[in-house]
Amino acid sequence: MTSLRKDWDTYFMDIAFMVSTRSRCPRRHVGTVLVQGKKLLGTAYNGAPMGVQDCSEAGCMIVEEFTAPPDDSPSSEMIKKQRCIRTIHAEQNLLLFTDRVDREGSVVYVTDQPCWTCANMLANSGIVEIVYHRSYPKDHEKVASLMRQRGILFRQIANYNAPPDTEVQDGS
Repeated sequence: MTSLRKDWDTYFMDIAFMVSTRSRCPRRHVGTVLVQGKKLLGTAYNGAPMGVQDCSEAGCMIVEEFTAPPDDSPSSEMIKKQRCIRTIHAEQNLLLFTDRVDREGSVVYVTDQPCWTCANMLANSGIVEIVYHRSYPKDHEKVASLMRQRGILFRQIANYNAPPDTEVQDGS
């Protein structure tokens, strides 16, 4: 009996989703992996700094921001966005816990498209590609533009299904 092997994108994205299950954030679990060639070099997930109570223990530290609507929006009302500032993003943790020499020429697989701040950090990290599953429409165009300028391949996996029991609905 022969079984079908998963393609590399699916294999590494599955690992990123499994890593995301370590997150204790009630709003969103994000996982990321660093890969060079076909070798896994590091993993990380979103969460509070080590030794500090996380959101499940101390509650989310929510800040409200107001931003202008997109240029093509018929509304001129400011958009209210809430975000938690207790957690370090998965991409930031990945950069904190891997070495620059390992990142040179590597690929980052991440469950969610990086936000603008994480994208800026990844753009300077030495990686050559970012592969993600869930989109982040708020920052998509400017992140995609940044990656084009830096020559970093930036792509979403189409027709991907995360492993069972690994996705948390966005609570924001």
